[in-house]
Amino acid sequence: MTMTTELAESSVSATAKGRPARGFGLRNRKLVAGLVIGGAILLFGLLGPLVTQDPSLVHDQGLTGPSAEHWLGTTQTGQDVLAQLAHGTRGSLAVGAIVGVLTLLLSTFFGVVGAYAGGWVDEAFSLFTNIMLVIPGLPLVIVISSYAPDKSIWLVSIVLAITGWAGSARVLRGYTLSLRNRDYVLASRVAGEKRWRILTVEILPNLIPLLASQVVFAVIFAILGEAGLSYLGLGASGSFTWGTMLYYAQNGLALRLGAWWWFVPPGLLLALFGAALSLINFAIDEIINPKLRNQTRAARKSWRMSREQLSKAKEATL
Repeated sequence: MTMTTELAESSVSATAKGRPARGFGLRNRKLVAGLVIGGAILLFGLLGPLVTQDPSLVHDQGLTGPSAEHWLGTTQTGQDVLAQLAHGTRGSLAVGAIVGVLTLLLSTFFGVVGAYAGGWVDEAFSLFTNIMLVIPGLPLVIVISSYAPDKSIWLVSIVLAITGWAGSARVLRGYTLSLRNRDYVLASRVAGEKRWRILTVEILPNLIPLLASQVVFAVIFAILGEAGLSYLGLGASGSFTWGTMLYYAQNGLALRLGAWWWFVPPGLLLALFGAALSLINFAIDEIINPKLRNQTRAARKSWRMSREQLSKAKEATL
């Protein structure tokens, strides 16, 4: 993620002064592309299970290619791949949503509240965040998942959230420390406003773009993490996700048997949804950081320049 201290200062100063970010909305192609792709996959995950059959229903046609009866073919045991893909999309999106919400709550509590409270509260929260930050996340997730006999989507999501909120809390803590000493916050304190009102009215609204960026990053981490765990056989049991589909395809020797319709659809949706969230995240970065947006535009212009024009442009900037 292209988050730097300079980005934080510029974004915080822009939002704190109440200036709306330019280029927001439909003019940002990355945001539009990300919303279109992500929205289409979200609709498929929400509506697909309502119109498809039971994903565990076994037919007498095992490992058949796409046909009019089974649009995406069947698995080795005769289960409809389209039905599994629809339910798997819902399961993966559920994991992403749960982890996104939990990461938002944990990072806001330990990052924003701790930094605003200051004193020993900030020191204790910062120490706990640093401890969680240095704990290797993926090995811890594998160990916890290995010892859990019955793993549900909720359990996997909570484990992923516990191991993934610390980085966002560190980022939010730095921004909150910058906002806490701003003039308008000090003026609110002098005016006698309550601490909870200053936090919720004066500080949190200025952190919304950063919170959104952190949530998007957490959802990407959760979906990819769950897919990795499921591919290793450590994911949620009794549920369908993109990762479990890839796991069953691997066990069924789909690649060796040339059953591309079994592993390509979940892999493709996983890649497309990750790309969509990444585009949204990049767009948020550009929206809250005008310097990054200007640098991107300058880089695009340089791609269309000849060598002579590019050298003249560089000389003009010296």
